[in-house]
Amino acid sequence: MLKRIRIGIVFMLISALLSATGQLMWKIGKDNFIFIFIGLAFYGLGAIFMIKSLKLEKLSVAYPVMCISYLLALFYGYVFLNEVITIKKLVAVLLIIIGVSFCSRGK
Repeated sequence: MLKRIRIGIVFMLISALLSATGQLMWKIGKDNFIFIFIGLAFYGLGAIFMIKSLKLEKLSVAYPVMCISYLLALFYGYVFLNEVITIKKLVAVLLIIIGVSFCSRGK
């Protein structure tokens, strides 16, 4: 039997994706105001999804999911900014994911 998907957690995942994308736009557009404004739009939408999430879930359950943005930052850095992924970074992100999975289970 499939567990019921908790929409608050899904909203927080969407928030993390939008926020990380907004920050990527800021990095790419540090000298281009169009990208800065696009980044603000993504970040603003991320904030809306975070607020929705926090209405539906306990703070101690929902907010750790936001740490997934670290994984997204690592991915975005590698794909779009040609940053190097080291073993140290991979281990750190793995530990974050393990921690998030424990926290997001709630009870």
